[in-house]
Amino acid sequence: MEDQHIVELYWQRSEEAIAQTQCKYGSFCLGIAANLLGNGEDAKECVNETLFQAWNLIPPQRPEKLRPWLGRIVRNISISLWRKNHRQKRYNGLDQTLSELEDSIPSSVDIQREIEGAELGEQISRWLSRLSREERILFVRRYWYGVSLGALAEESGFPAKKLAQKMYRLRQSLKSFLEKEDKPYESCGELGSV
Repeated sequence: MEDQHIVELYWQRSEEAIAQTQCKYGSFCLGIAANLLGNGEDAKECVNETLFQAWNLIPPQRPEKLRPWLGRIVRNISISLWRKNHRQKRYNGLDQTLSELEDSIPSSVDIQREIEGAELGEQISRWLSRLSREERILFVRRYWYGVSLGALAEESGFPAKKLAQKMYRLRQSLKSFLEKEDKPYESCGELGSV
């Protein structure tokens, strides 16, 4: 079923919208949550919460493309759950990803975090636009969707060691690019949140 038809079902408040969303995008959302959390039960909980939020957000929202819209919701829910439970050391799925980016992306510790976060997002988008399509896909799949290096190596056909080196070079390239920008993050420390 086409996205616009599914969105129309939400606007009609038809419960079929949830069933169609689950059918078309359930595994996609589960993959994101599982990659970030490393815990199947919590990943399923995040998918259910995503469907609930979709029901509550449509209407008034009318997303044109459900896949990225749902991906963003499930990612945010997963990260929130990860943060909530991180103190208990329940997950290691996101730990690896965050530790890799730690030296590349600075983090603010003051109230300007949200403003600087938007600026940082724009800078990262500019940097991504300069990469080859293959590099953009690898970077986004690793650091947005949380896909493990092993799974990326299998998908891309790169040997794991070579892929790890490529990802390291990409992180160094990002760090260098950000340092050359206006440097609004000079006083920032390590990566605090995603």
